Amino acid sequence: MSRPIRGVLFDKDGTLLDFERTWAPVSRRCAEVAAQSPHQVDALLDAAGHDPTTDRFRPGSAMVAGTAVDVAQAFQSVLQDGRSVEELAALVDATFLAEAGTCAVPIDGLEHVIATLRDRGLVLGVATSDNTASAESALKVLELRHHFAFVCGYDAGFGGKPGPGMVLGFCAATGLHPAEVAVVGDSTHDLEMAHNAGAGLRVGVLTGPAQRSDLAHLADLVLASAADLPAHLS
Repeated sequence: MSRPIRGVLFDKDGTLLDFERTWAPVSRRCAEVAAQSPHQVDALLDAAGHDPTTDRFRPGSAMVAGTAVDVAQAFQSVLQDGRSVEELAALVDATFLAEAGTCAVPIDGLEHVIATLRDRGLVLGVATSDNTASAESALKVLELRHHFAFVCGYDAGFGGKPGPGMVLGFCAATGLHPAEVAVVGDSTHDLEMAHNAGAGLRVGVLTGPAQRSDLAHLADLVLASAADLPAHLS
């Protein structure tokens, strides 16, 4: 017999936050800070998966599904100026943190859906490929941090997506079994993480760069937005 869903672990960018409206300015700022000259900025954006002309992002690219280290590796392939991946990753992380609050744009209806789920007694968490401090900052700016029992980024010690560690960390922190957790995300990495951890429900959302066809084969459910989640959880 399947267990009832008692907790929801959300991805952040593209799930709680509107991806393109939040990350287009952050991504561009990262490229500007890393570039040695202005003519490198567009090449850095493209390498990380951000089209500098349309401000659209490639699903699965470093800026969409990767960590600061993945973005740094993409930047290093363009720069080739002797800076290490570690140096560039520190620069990217610092930029993410500096911009996290001012650039965070929530999906439509976010405050209502979070309050609805909490009122139903569900335990909520956030697992992001961003750094933990940036996630904390964004949630505090949106005045939502108090709703979440667990917030972790790639640097929190649970490993990165699509490994199971973030889901298992959420379970360890809250006393839930993985089969009692719904994982909600906009990327294949989120859904693969849910599968690898044995999560009870895998929910894809279309508020990030991925299309329904990218997510459907990995998800139990694909929704237009996380705002639609309460109607599908009994």
